[in-house]
Amino acid sequence: MIARQRLKPRDLLIPTPLGLHCPLADVYIDPLRPVPRALVTHGHSDHARAGHGAVLATAETLDIMALRYGEGFTESRQAIAPGETVRIGEVAFRFVPAGHVLGSAQIVVEARGLRIVVSGDYKREPDPTCAPFEPVACDVFVTEATFGLPVFRHPPAAAEVAKLIDSVRLFPERSHIVGAYSLGKAQRVMALIRQAGYERPLYIHGAVEKITDYYLAQGIPLGEVRKVTATERKAMAGEIVICPPSAVQDLWSRRFPDPVTAFASGWMRVRARARQRGVELPLVISDHAGWDDLQATIREVGAGEIWITHGEADALAHWCGTVGLKGMALHLVGYGDEGEAEPAETPSGEDAP
Repeated sequence: MIARQRLKPRDLLIPTPLGLHCPLADVYIDPLRPVPRALVTHGHSDHARAGHGAVLATAETLDIMALRYGEGFTESRQAIAPGETVRIGEVAFRFVPAGHVLGSAQIVVEARGLRIVVSGDYKREPDPTCAPFEPVACDVFVTEATFGLPVFRHPPAAAEVAKLIDSVRLFPERSHIVGAYSLGKAQRVMALIRQAGYERPLYIHGAVEKITDYYLAQGIPLGEVRKVTATERKAMAGEIVICPPSAVQDLWSRRFPDPVTAFASGWMRVRARARQRGVELPLVISDHAGWDDLQATIREVGAGEIWITHGEADALAHWCGTVGLKGMALHLVGYGDEGEAEPAETPSGEDAP
């Protein structure tokens, strides 16, 4: 019997305008437009889109997609547990925690002795709301590079939350309005606030309620969470209110007593962005790997070839070359900051301006 020839990376995974395509299984990973069969790393809308014929993802990601797009977001769906392997043709697919948001996973693609790991979005800092990133040794590592520049060295999230709580203590006459993406970031900020010992109720904008209720139902420790009503806003001095980033600047936030505006994002490392948004209290809290963690992860997985899907891809590819690795920027168009790609989730009438 003649042994089958070992595959080359592009025999197993091909960058296309639709996303990464595995021709041997005829599936796409995080496809940018509807396809017959999709594997989805996590629920942010720049990676998880509606309209596919079939979707394979973790149970939490499937639930989140249903919450955001409706139960008919795909014709069929299949849940895969962390560490479980599903074979499609001769290709084995395994989902491994990515540490990005609840249900997020890297996808391990393996056939004929070749292993490619697609990270999706990921971070390395501990997060009380999701399973931590698990490095997987591989031949090719497909990574994001949202914060792939040396300026993006994120401080500990707990230290940033301490700034928020200190501000609440210093200014009890003012409400604190925290902009945070409705899936993942908002719930992580709540959990970090609880870890810091803050016991008062946390208040949320109606657009954050649906996903927050799901996190609570999954046993994530967020403490007492209340939805803000229009009649309460003027009496909320000294309270912490979490809302989508867009709500920080609109009329909704102006009806709170002398609000301190905050925004939780890795982009707050760039002070010009904070000033442009009119943010008084920038909180550098990122759900993506920063520069040091990107480098550490690439070294840890031991891949000789690094593909970079989006973000500061050229900068990270250049660094790969300086340490003897083959780095390649894929420049896949359509992925990016989840806050810019989130689906509109309008609050109920009582939350309107």
